[in-house]
Amino acid sequence: MADDLDAVELRLGHRFADAALLRLALVHRSFASEYEGEVTNERLEFLGDAVLSLTVAEELYRSWDLSEGEMAKVRAAVVNEASLAAVARGLGLGEALLLGKGEEASGGRSKASILADAMEAVLGAVFLDGGLDAARRLVRQRWGELLAARADAPGRLDYKTRLQEVLARDGRVPEYEVEGEGPDHAMTFTAQVRIGGEVVSSGSGSSKKRAEQDAARRALEQLRNRA
Repeated sequence: MADDLDAVELRLGHRFADAALLRLALVHRSFASEYEGEVTNERLEFLGDAVLSLTVAEELYRSWDLSEGEMAKVRAAVVNEASLAAVARGLGLGEALLLGKGEEASGGRSKASILADAMEAVLGAVFLDGGLDAARRLVRQRWGELLAARADAPGRLDYKTRLQEVLARDGRVPEYEVEGEGPDHAMTFTAQVRIGGEVVSSGSGSSKKRAEQDAARRALEQLRNRA
């Protein structure tokens, strides 16, 4: 079990100060029912669900200009059993789950519902162990691409496109410079926007695209303030 927890920690990119939290996140109720004194991961699952919803909502609010209804639709498309189970599989949670004998025999390690619940519990454990910043990093790392794909709906103008169109009115073109720092599993990118050789804004994000979008958003704000 210890080796499984170490492998999960490595893939999570989060070293637990309290390793018992990670173990608890992987205790399915079928296991707890067979071993006296074991506690299920259900309370952590409840917490993780709230953390994920909050973090996704915050990302949508900060990074995309969407209406309330659009934000709700994107969040529903991102925060669901299918996406949670997919992330859990990517982290290898199935191999580390603590299951009862019956659930083990019936293929519980690959069931989407069990994996999704465990993923929420792990996120809750990360939140308790490392705070909201640690939970945000995990969500950005594991849900970032899906979130961006859902939020950048076909035909929707993103911040980079908007900035390009605003500048094109008087023949100007934005230029981006992006740098990354940090470990490969948790890199942070910083982007600068230059207009006519002048740096007008900078932004950051968990990917180059997100950093450029953030920088373009700030550049648009600068242009509006100057108008």
